[in-house]
Amino acid sequence: MASGFFAILDDIAALMDDIAVTSKLATQKTAGILGDDLAVNAEKATGFLSSRELPVLWAITKGSFINKLIILPIIFLLNWLFPIAIKIALILGGIYLAYEGVEKIIEFFFHRDKKGHEVIEESSLKEEDEHSEKSKISSAIKTDFILSLEIVIIALGTVIEKEHPLVTQIIVVSLVAILATIGVYGIVALIVRMDDAGFFLMKKSKNKGFLSKLGEILVKALPIVIKILGVVGTIALILVSGGIFLHNIDYIHHIIPHTIPSTIIEFGLGIVFGLVAVLLMTIFKKISSKLKSTKS
Repeated sequence: MASGFFAILDDIAALMDDIAVTSKLATQKTAGILGDDLAVNAEKATGFLSSRELPVLWAITKGSFINKLIILPIIFLLNWLFPIAIKIALILGGIYLAYEGVEKIIEFFFHRDKKGHEVIEESSLKEEDEHSEKSKISSAIKTDFILSLEIVIIALGTVIEKEHPLVTQIIVVSLVAILATIGVYGIVALIVRMDDAGFFLMKKSKNKGFLSKLGEILVKALPIVIKILGVVGTIALILVSGGIFLHNIDYIHHIIPHTIPSTIIEFGLGIVFGLVAVLLMTIFKKISSKLKSTKS
């Protein structure tokens, strides 16, 4: 009886050790996408009033957890019943990320400065504006869904390669997904509160000494960090999407020369697919607008 009990404990210990080692490996494999996830979400979680930053970030974080709850069982089920569906979902997600990234670039280079009356109109229609708080949260959660999907699939691919049992696969992939959410949004929270921490240090030191200088640096650094994250986040969207196309579309994978650095290939693919997606979306919007005007 006792020997059976200790045998069970030994099996549990071996399983936990296996989970720990595999989780570490899976986390290392997803490190690149986690960095992109951080840059993208930090950029999307900024640009709000100071009093709304944490509530907005919490709303996005809850959305991210819900995304994981949706993705995990579906991915395990699809991997068992219809593995090709995972690849299709990744490619569709890649098109969405490429569209978002290229749209940001086009908006940056070709945006038109608004006149005074347009700014007033936008302020009065803040609730309906497409760039309102709810719209930005929704956009961030959608982007998080695609990035979460890739994180989960990469982590799953790692445990499948090592031929681990189903229980280990489920536990490891779930752990990686949860840690990714906590880690990414925890760091984002620290970034968006840099200025508040700076003001606190300045007030605490009565604007004197080292702490005051540190607080001043934090306050001045936040706008720079946000701008950098905006650029890095946009590049990350394009690189992640390009990586999805390169590794999941066999035709592209075979025709691209292997002598070209993968980063350049991924960025180029992201730009090309993004431009096509933006063009098709623009045509669709114009046709839809004309149909609406015709009906009215």
